[in-house]
Amino acid sequence: MRIAIFAVPVIFFAIAAMLFVGLNRENPNALPSEMIGRTAPAIELTALGEKPLFKHGDLFQPGLKVVNVFASWCVPCRAEHPNIQAIADLGFPVYGLNYKDQAPAALAFLKELGDPYTAIGQDAGRNAIEWGVYGVPETFVLDPDGVILFRHAGPVTTAILEAEILPLLSR
Repeated sequence: MRIAIFAVPVIFFAIAAMLFVGLNRENPNALPSEMIGRTAPAIELTALGEKPLFKHGDLFQPGLKVVNVFASWCVPCRAEHPNIQAIADLGFPVYGLNYKDQAPAALAFLKELGDPYTAIGQDAGRNAIEWGVYGVPETFVLDPDGVILFRHAGPVTTAILEAEILPLLSR
């Protein structure tokens, strides 16, 4: 009985503290990433049809670059695709990591919507895990040294593109 008298208030205050911390985060919808500020993990992707293969060395080319994790079966990937194309249209290299997808479906997706990718590769899931990907879509911005500057989990909306990604790419 005495344990219950003390346990109930302790549990209540613990839950209240977690809610207080969670609700006072700068952006409660943002998923934290331990990858920010770190060099991008190695990748070993398989070719997607005749498309240029996205290789780890591509991440160390001059200039800023974008890595987009997508799949043809992902509805939000379809919604974000025009914004990924807009990044490529501005002249920034965009590398595609096709996540747990079937090659014919991925190629049909790119044929239908356009191919914004400088190079692309398929991933059975291992590479995405190394990058800390929660799910598709996810987008990363990297510096010339392959260091991850920014990560966005979820579709790149016009608002995210204009408020977060383009200012970063314009610096």
